[in-house]
Amino acid sequence: MLMTTTPTVEGRRIRSYHGVVTGEAIIGANFLKDMFAAVRDFVGGRAGAYEKTLRSARETAFAELADAAGKLGANAVVAIDIDYEVLGETNGMLMVAVSGTAVTLE
Repeated sequence: MLMTTTPTVEGRRIRSYHGVVTGEAIIGANFLKDMFAAVRDFVGGRAGAYEKTLRSARETAFAELADAAGKLGANAVVAIDIDYEVLGETNGMLMVAVSGTAVTLE
């Protein structure tokens, strides 16, 4: 499945449009990760545990997007938009949402 943030694919013609497809993943931040992130923020550096969790959520959302497009008979998704939102009463969850247009390329 070809996936791109651009509205077209250079050198390829869009033969048909199948509609908007989406993929979402919601992740919760657990107590230990929060503690280590707070220490990391204090001493500087990257919060590796959060980055790994975020990467996993993004990959899950993209897999759902590709699956939804495939079910419509598409071989590509164009004009993909990636959004991140904080959710929950204490902002303890992060949602990764991706959306785009499922198409068939020649």
